[in-house]
Amino acid sequence: MRQIITLGGGGFSMEPENLALDRYILSQCATNRPNVCFVPTASGDSERYVANFHRAFSTLSCIPTTLNLFPMPPTRDLEGFVRSQDVIYVGGGSTRNLIALWKEWHLDEIIKKAYQSGVILAGISAGMNCWFEQYLTDSISPELDPMFGLGLIGGSACPHYRGETMRKPRFRALIESGDLKAGVAADDSCGIHWIDEQIRAVVASKVDAQAYACGMNQGAFVESVLPARLLDPENRTV
Repeated sequence: MRQIITLGGGGFSMEPENLALDRYILSQCATNRPNVCFVPTASGDSERYVANFHRAFSTLSCIPTTLNLFPMPPTRDLEGFVRSQDVIYVGGGSTRNLIALWKEWHLDEIIKKAYQSGVILAGISAGMNCWFEQYLTDSISPELDPMFGLGLIGGSACPHYRGETMRKPRFRALIESGDLKAGVAADDSCGIHWIDEQIRAVVASKVDAQAYACGMNQGAFVESVLPARLLDPENRTV
């Protein structure tokens, strides 16, 4: 079973007081204390981001670790390291730089192999974008541009859909022009759970956070809400 959990926003980096989405990711693991590897490439391996990850995940039932690429990876056996993880959790930042560096270190192919073998992939913002065939990004300019991702999930992606003013109209315009394929968008505080490249669940850590299927139908743009289940405020599982 192949699993990817894509977060439009939220999680430990945006909601440190509410780890509902992070707990949901851990709940999909086959073990009670999974190995979770944070990959902060998109932020330039920000020390603060890494510290926030460890601060949050040290309170959860897991074994957290980090994969930095600056100034070099922690091991020559990157493939062995990645395959030893239960979850690869990718942080936000510049998706364009993330993909460029992953390709330089062949980490893109290593992660693809790990995904096929059952390692759960997850991530927020850039960590959502990277798994898709195409995505909307501010990695090139503030105007938001279309780019190509790793292609594990077909179609296009847009995080922060209603959280950033220009995201929704720009995503629509690029789909209408054909520069982006039909795809999905997710609000902050919303996660889309993919199993074998199909949507199996949409979950949220806050009321009103949703996901959306966006595409064209008979020449007109169509946005369909994918209702999210609100995660339990006590144990933060569904």
